[in-house]
Amino acid sequence: MKTENQVQNPPPLATIARLGEHAGEEVCLRGWVYNLRESGKLLFPQFRDGAGIVQGVLFQKTAPPELFARVKSLTQETSVEVTGKVRADARAPGGYELEITGLEIVQLVPPESPYPITPKEHGVDFLMDHRHLWLRSQRQTAILRVRHEVIRAVREFLDHDGFILADAPILTPAACEGTSTLFEVDYFDDKAYLTQSGQLYAEAAAMALGKTYCFGPTFRAEKSKTRRHLTEFWMVEPEMAFAQLDDVMALAERLVAGVVARVLQSCPRELAVLERNLAPLEAVQLPFPRISYDEAVERLRAAGSPIEWGGDLGGTDETLLAREFDRPVMVHRYPAQVKAFYMQPDPVRPEVAMCVDMLAPEGYGEIIGGSQRIHDLDLLRRRIESHHLPEAAFQWYLDLRRFGSVPHGGFGMGIERVVAWLCGIEHIRETIPFPRTIYRIFP
Repeated sequence: MKTENQVQNPPPLATIARLGEHAGEEVCLRGWVYNLRESGKLLFPQFRDGAGIVQGVLFQKTAPPELFARVKSLTQETSVEVTGKVRADARAPGGYELEITGLEIVQLVPPESPYPITPKEHGVDFLMDHRHLWLRSQRQTAILRVRHEVIRAVREFLDHDGFILADAPILTPAACEGTSTLFEVDYFDDKAYLTQSGQLYAEAAAMALGKTYCFGPTFRAEKSKTRRHLTEFWMVEPEMAFAQLDDVMALAERLVAGVVARVLQSCPRELAVLERNLAPLEAVQLPFPRISYDEAVERLRAAGSPIEWGGDLGGTDETLLAREFDRPVMVHRYPAQVKAFYMQPDPVRPEVAMCVDMLAPEGYGEIIGGSQRIHDLDLLRRRIESHHLPEAAFQWYLDLRRFGSVPHGGFGMGIERVVAWLCGIEHIRETIPFPRTIYRIFP
């Protein structure tokens, strides 16, 4: 029974992440039941609120009978409002526990229809079918928090560096990365495609703003089954006017080094939940090694790869090459024949493009792909023709070379691949809230 004073002065709302600010005080938490353990006449419910997990304690001999019975009836993922006194305890998760003084059930998960994800082992297909619920687990919330920190670090880095956000459209009239991986959609009486990249539009914005970036979802209808591929993923794409390949590489390494440092500083608890070995991340310091495609082929062949000059690096090649370095390595000047139509040829060796891929260590492969762009109108027109692309759809893009063209360049960084690397995750599907793959569009 609450006293009149308690009704008038309810305990303050708190989050689990900031319980340390309320040590010795009574607070109210809103969240869900994570687990319930009994030991004789003691109950130890665990609660989560999205910010962390805290253990509650309730003694039968001191608790009102109805409160003890209510807590004992709790089922996994029941939503609650719980009040209690915050007590420091080094043995407890997060260093604090809650001496429960009251609890109200918002919605009780019926015991006859229990929460489907339990502490036992579940198969991947089962977990992916229940992705909307699997997100509540400690591991998944830790990954999503790292993802959030990566995105925030990217935005703050680029904003501080003078880049202006200019979002690119998701519906586009033509291909950017090749016609074989386009998702086609009906667009009134015409056809449109889900964007493969915002780069071409970022180039237009760079001619207006100087330094710009777009950040959004991109789509590839690539029938890939590897652990590195999604059909829908998020990419940040900075673009700079008056820039050449060296400028692109310098920006890429500064961005990645800054993101890694930020995650190490801001996400120690999440990385601990993921049991991430921090040593490889702590080794990510500037400068990053830079090698030519020619040297990469030599290194790979010496390591036993059958790769021949002229072919693109496959996933196995990327892993094999990155093992030789303790931080990301930048491979530049690939054969022009395996790269996109808009990449500037090397003026000394036209058979190679002024491009770069950044390969993450520990087998995570390419996390950045970029280049200096073609700024000559006639050359770009010839490249569009040789790639069998419809020139009419690119007239606006050609206009960028007709009116004040300058050397320029940029890159795309895949957020999910970076998150997978930083978290030490085996498969990229866990790095995005609701993954889309060749076999999955549910939930």
